[in-house]
Amino acid sequence: MTPTTRRGFAGLALLVAAAAVGAQDVQERTIKFGHLNNPDHPTSLGVRKFAEIVAARSGGKIKVQEYPSSQLGNELQQQAALQGGVQEMLVASTTSLNGIVKEFGLLDFPFLFANARQADAMVDGPLGKALTAKLPEKGVIVLGFFDLGFRNVTNSKRPITKGSDLEGLKLRVIPNPVFLETFRTFKANPLPMPFAELYGALEAKAVDGQENPFAVIASSKFYEVQKYVSGTNHVYATNPIQISKRFWDRLSPVEQKLLQDAAIEAQNWQRVVSRDVSSKALGELQAKGMIYNDVPPAELQSMRAAVRPVYDKFSSAYDPAVVNLFKAELERVSKL
Repeated sequence: MTPTTRRGFAGLALLVAAAAVGAQDVQERTIKFGHLNNPDHPTSLGVRKFAEIVAARSGGKIKVQEYPSSQLGNELQQQAALQGGVQEMLVASTTSLNGIVKEFGLLDFPFLFANARQADAMVDGPLGKALTAKLPEKGVIVLGFFDLGFRNVTNSKRPITKGSDLEGLKLRVIPNPVFLETFRTFKANPLPMPFAELYGALEAKAVDGQENPFAVIASSKFYEVQKYVSGTNHVYATNPIQISKRFWDRLSPVEQKLLQDAAIEAQNWQRVVSRDVSSKALGELQAKGMIYNDVPPAELQSMRAAVRPVYDKFSSAYDPAVVNLFKAELERVSKL
């Protein structure tokens, strides 16, 4: 046997040994992965893509079981289960993290972004990293961010063409202080309510309207119980891919890397799919009978100016270092 051949066999033996070690470091596991949206929504598609990647890379050892449509509870219930280690994974809006790390409220400030590139750059960049770094001590780790899209107002009363059109409307909002204050600025009557209860409340006229991205409105069939959809584009929503720290700490380094890599790959795939679905969803809503209107740019500018006190009020209660980073990052991404 030549020296070259011996080196070849030695290299092959090392590869086989490394693969064996990797296989030993991946255990049989089932991950409960919950979210709020229906199975045809881009969030669900992203969870299934993640499950597919994890199954392939773990040789089928790690199974991801999806629980859509609030099957594991409402957003806050699932968040608590995640922190307690009862539920392994969750994808939900950044607003649910506001109650754990209040500075996540910065991402809920209205009229921050003009497009999806800006939102991606904000959560993928230094601000997103600074916010997520505060979560492990609270029992949560973020592996990435799915796309949800611009939130828009629907209601059963009238088109929203300017801020004053919101006055007096009973609108369901996420249980979040920034959202409540934003809509109170326009003299609406914002009512915090779990997403799972929303369709019934709209149907019963307990609330006049709500606000969500087009894809959520279509997937949830709100066109059955709402007449008007208005392009307010007031918040761009992203959905953190969350994993319980208690569960994470039980994983081997190989398993942790596998899940982290799979989450980023699923995130990048889901963002493309979500934006494609969103671009088609408005047409679907109109085809189902909803009346759509844009909000004129001048009126959006007026609405943006009206909510400046919301920025000031909440920023004063946040970590000044994070607020300064937020301002710098907002300036950076505004050029994208």
